[in-house]
Amino acid sequence: MKAEELLKRYGAGERNFGGMDLREANLSRANLSHIDLSGADLSVANLSGANLSGADLRGARLNVAKLSGANLSGANLSSCILNVANLVRADLTGANLNQAALIRAELMRADLKQATLDSADLGGAQLQEAQLHQANFSRANLSEVNFHRATLADAVFDQANLRGADLNRANATRANFRNAELRLANLSEILLIGADLHGANLRWANLTGARLRGADLTEAKLSGAAIVGADLRNVNLTHASLIHADLSRANLIGTDWIGAELTGATLTGAKLHGVSRYGLKVEDLTCEWVDLSPQGDNSQIQYLSQEDCRQFFNETLPTVQITVDAPLDPDAAVSLAVIYRQIARRSPVMAHPPSIQVGPRRTVILFQVASNVQLFATAYSAILPFEDAAVTQTNLLEMVRSLQDGSAESNTKTPPETFSEVLHQLAAQIDGVTILDNLPRLAQRGAFFQTPTQTMLINSSNQRLTVYHHPAFGKRFMSEVEASPNPTASPLPTPPPQKAAPFLLPPLSVTADFVRHFHDL
Repeated sequence: MKAEELLKRYGAGERNFGGMDLREANLSRANLSHIDLSGADLSVANLSGANLSGADLRGARLNVAKLSGANLSGANLSSCILNVANLVRADLTGANLNQAALIRAELMRADLKQATLDSADLGGAQLQEAQLHQANFSRANLSEVNFHRATLADAVFDQANLRGADLNRANATRANFRNAELRLANLSEILLIGADLHGANLRWANLTGARLRGADLTEAKLSGAAIVGADLRNVNLTHASLIHADLSRANLIGTDWIGAELTGATLTGAKLHGVSRYGLKVEDLTCEWVDLSPQGDNSQIQYLSQEDCRQFFNETLPTVQITVDAPLDPDAAVSLAVIYRQIARRSPVMAHPPSIQVGPRRTVILFQVASNVQLFATAYSAILPFEDAAVTQTNLLEMVRSLQDGSAESNTKTPPETFSEVLHQLAAQIDGVTILDNLPRLAQRGAFFQTPTQTMLINSSNQRLTVYHHPAFGKRFMSEVEASPNPTASPLPTPPPQKAAPFLLPPLSVTADFVRHFHDL
């Protein structure tokens, strides 16, 4: 069909031109709004500046077609073939391009806001400075695509293939790259603030100077990635793989990377204030110095030797361990959950619930914390449901006060001002714990909470400090055996009752050594 005939019939009100042969047709600047060209062949056609808004182009062939400046807003281009098509500055807002083929298409400065390109093939396409706000590229092939300076804010790339793509200086704020393939991609100086990269494959990607503040990189694969000078403040890198990654001068202030794999990585010059340094795998780590200043201004530099690195980064999480000399029964489990929930509302150090191990004779309650300095305050709060709370809390307070009173002679290896600051933090955190008056009464309803306990602190150096050990702890089953003697055995004289020895606090030197080995120092 000739272009003139189509325009004449369209002007007469006809809209259905599905399957027509319009190869090389010149429809430049034509008004074809809401036309049906599904299945039509428009290869090498000139549609530049044309109005195709709301058009039906499903399955149409537009290879090497000229669509620069065309209005395709709201058009249905699903399964359309647009390989090597010219869509420069085209308006594709809200268009449906699901399963479309746009291999090596030119989309520079095109507007694809809220467009859907699920499972589309854009291999090698040019999208420099394109507007892709809220566009959906789920499962799309975007390998080798050029997104330089494109706007990708709130766009979805879930399970998309962006291998070798160029996203240099793109704005991908809050974009979803969950489980996306980004191997060898160039993300230098990209804006990824608040983005979701959970499980994404970023092996050997270039993230130099990237800004990822608040992004989620949980279980992301970053082996061999260049992350030099990147802004990773408050990023979630839990269980991420950073083997041989280069994080030189990266800003990791407030980052959560517990369980991350850093074997062979480089961290020289990284900013690590407020970062947990526990639960990491750091064999063969290269780290000559780190910046521990709160503002990341290099005002607090710590130099590290190879041996220092092994001590500075440690695989042991600071833990409060409360062992109850009885198995946890269902009623006690419910009460414990309710009580800990109420404590968490008042105590800032009880942000996460504990893990609980229940055996046939004992129950072990474990609170893992982000920092050594939270150990004392966490134990102070965690013991509250139990009858042993008062004596355990008294011991905790006494330990901290003794350290403060004897700090001058107990800090032989640690700078006095550093040790004093840690003691001040310990005391402040305990003072900041608010106690609910009715919690002890709730706890006393069950026998489980009146059972003898043992409270132990475990620091990041895997040192253990017993805060309290009930005199009857571990002796309950001995009493049961004595109460059920062998009837066939000869009677023995009843031994005189022995008073259990009271628990004695560890010597000041032991407590001071425990605190000195905090890796927070």
